[in-house]
Amino acid sequence: MTALSVAFESQAKACSSLGSPFMARFCRLMAARLDEGDPVSDRLLGWTGRIDASGQSVPLRIAGALHALVLDGSDPDLAAVYPPHDADDDRLWAAISAAFTRHQARLMAWLDSAPQTNEVRRAAAMIHAACLLRERYDLPLSVSELGASAGLNLSFDAFRLETPDGPRGAPGSRVVLRPDWDGPAPPRRPVEIADRAGIDLNPLDPGTPEGRLRLLAYLWPDQPERLALTSAAIDLAQTRPDRGDAAPWLESRLAETRAGRLHLVYHTIAWQYFPAESQARCNAALEAAGKRARPDAPVAHLSMEADGTPGSAALTLRTWDGRPGGGVSQVLGRIDYHGRFLRLAG
Repeated sequence: MTALSVAFESQAKACSSLGSPFMARFCRLMAARLDEGDPVSDRLLGWTGRIDASGQSVPLRIAGALHALVLDGSDPDLAAVYPPHDADDDRLWAAISAAFTRHQARLMAWLDSAPQTNEVRRAAAMIHAACLLRERYDLPLSVSELGASAGLNLSFDAFRLETPDGPRGAPGSRVVLRPDWDGPAPPRRPVEIADRAGIDLNPLDPGTPEGRLRLLAYLWPDQPERLALTSAAIDLAQTRPDRGDAAPWLESRLAETRAGRLHLVYHTIAWQYFPAESQARCNAALEAAGKRARPDAPVAHLSMEADGTPGSAALTLRTWDGRPGGGVSQVLGRIDYHGRFLRLAG
């Protein structure tokens, strides 16, 4: 097998485990049938470097590029074999092959950019942590998101989270998160955000047609709930992330201690993509801010990141408030990569 076919097979397994049989099928078709003969196929087959999900995510690049043709109506023939329609492998592959030729320039341009999404269901972790912090400190939050993409989850306080103990967050929100829940519900404390900001190397603007299309295209065609939630979150989005490296941005954000606020820094499946130097500087900035923290100006760091355990990410919270001994770490539990479930510690 070629490196590309291995990457497509690996992505097929991931898509299957994350509830997308269509994407699993798409990836297996690409692994089995992609061949030289047109510029798009030739480029995919000639791709060098790390091409799987831990590198350049080539399978998801071409999947998103094709989905965009369906979403904006550019290719009715392709749309006719995409969900919610059903077609056999031969019809699906014929439509994909035709799209490679018909939309060559557009597909080549989309292949230039890495996939970029905002997984809205991950906001369940932010709402849960924010309620815990409000109960503990009773302070409004300053929020800083690292790897914020289009900034959709910076509006997490405008989402509604269903828990076994009733809803949290904004009661009438169109963005309703319903993760499979195991563990204690967060306190019933309203969250107040005093200011919010985010940073990304390549932020998308969800207020533009191009930004909206790119956010939706990288979602999977047979997952209408994700598409609907993301569309609703785009409509709510008010904060546009800054462009740049996370480290100097975070150093600047944490440089000032504000009395009467808790500064919450968070990231969700983003840390692994930061260069080692940026990771080190971000950690140093958090430690320095932690040393300056006080009971009336605490600092918190929420991390939702892979830790080698298959199928879910670790959810950890560290807080500094001026008490002896430095930051206090708390394992909140585990969360599905797409926020489909939460397994919370007691």
